[in-house]
Amino acid sequence: MADQSLRDVRIEKRQLLERESVQVHPDRFERTHTLRAIMELPLGTHVRAAGRIGQLRKFGKLTFATLEDFEGHIQIALLRDELDADPEASKKKYELFSKGIDRWDFIGVEGEMYRTDKGELTIRVKEWTLLGKTLQPPPNKYQGVKDVETNWRKRYLDLVSNEETRHRFRVRTKVVNALRDFLNRNGFDEVETPILNTQQSGALARPFYTHHNALDIDLVLRIAPETYLKRLIVGGYDRVYEFARCFRNEGLAASHLQEFTMLEFYAAYWNYEDNMAFTEAMLKHAIREAVGTLQIERAGTIIDFDQPWPRVRLRDIILENSGIDIDLHHDDTSLRKAIFAAKVDLDNPDAGRGSLIDQLYKRTSRPKLIQPTFIVGHPVDLSPLARRSDTNPDAVDRFQLVVDTWEVINAYSELVDPLDQRRRFEEQAELRKKGDDEAMPVDDDYLMAMEFGMPPISGWGMGIDRFTALLTEAPNLRDVVWFPLMRPMSNDEEVAESEEAVSEP
Repeated sequence: MADQSLRDVRIEKRQLLERESVQVHPDRFERTHTLRAIMELPLGTHVRAAGRIGQLRKFGKLTFATLEDFEGHIQIALLRDELDADPEASKKKYELFSKGIDRWDFIGVEGEMYRTDKGELTIRVKEWTLLGKTLQPPPNKYQGVKDVETNWRKRYLDLVSNEETRHRFRVRTKVVNALRDFLNRNGFDEVETPILNTQQSGALARPFYTHHNALDIDLVLRIAPETYLKRLIVGGYDRVYEFARCFRNEGLAASHLQEFTMLEFYAAYWNYEDNMAFTEAMLKHAIREAVGTLQIERAGTIIDFDQPWPRVRLRDIILENSGIDIDLHHDDTSLRKAIFAAKVDLDNPDAGRGSLIDQLYKRTSRPKLIQPTFIVGHPVDLSPLARRSDTNPDAVDRFQLVVDTWEVINAYSELVDPLDQRRRFEEQAELRKKGDDEAMPVDDDYLMAMEFGMPPISGWGMGIDRFTALLTEAPNLRDVVWFPLMRPMSNDEEVAESEEAVSEP
């Protein structure tokens, strides 16, 4: 809670307004223009505008303020003698504004556009209306909210205070709209699949668990929508996609969140090479629409999405960076010995061969990938839902897009052979028995759906949070999630944080 004395002052001002018969929370205000639209209007235009008061500067008979919303801001000017034809009434309205209105109150104004002596576009106010009295004092008017953790916990303060934050979320919205538009124009149907699942599926990850009281069964929260989207292909859909909220009970990191938004799509009759070409075209479209350029700066380095995106085999890049040829190690024991010999530290050295390869790649190779790069040629035991390669039975038809060390996309030629899929599920189940809790259990319901017939399919998944963070140079995925999960604070911590963040007047 913010400083009680500052809040009390604002409550007293509210009471003053109420005594003057001012409705402190009216039900509506009719605007003629948004603040962004007003900035394009010619001088002399009569407008009705609304927003939150940002800066507030009083000079005796003249008050300047800024009116702000998510898209922009404009200066307003109130002159003591211009708020009513009756001089006494005008003076009273001006004094009521001066005594009763604070920064971050919502007001509506009516007046004409003009430019001040300094050339600033301004609304010359003829009438003002209170639209909402703010009781909590806002952050310091010069510094805004600068503490990163406060911004994550109180995103509403961050959005009002920081233009950089507003920009990131505008980019996020543009990205989603551009991707949806591109998919719709290319024959995809948007669908929805369950978040509550009877077992984990769709990716190698630890799930969150919950309990369904009415059915009295334990459930897992969706790791990925993959197997349900592919069931829809069995059901006759040609191309489907979903913006899916997903949950993975794994460690926190700047590029990982346990709750995140993923876009997945599946196209019948495509292979992974068709998918790579489509991916490059779609992402270039989304980037142009969202930020207006294909050259993105991150930490002083230009990420050039306009260049051709190279395709590199996973085996080759691991060999180049670690000296280990994974094709020479066909089981986890042999590979583990090679990794120990190379003195590469792993988070889980007791994992199966697929997980060992993934850890080795992430430790030695992925940190060196800066420009957009497709990684291909993944081993079968790292990709239990991908189609086996026709030219190399130990590999699958899969690609990942890596940008600035972050995995942005994971995509396959999908496995559509139910017998091969069953064998791979059983191999994963054996790994689970040995302690690999990220391995998948056998999904009999999905196997049954597969046995009713699948065409060739290629699928694709991308984290929207991660992609937005790349485009906006956000250092942490929490910077592009409206309300990231945070550990609750104690009451004393909340009071201390609020007192540090605010100032008045």
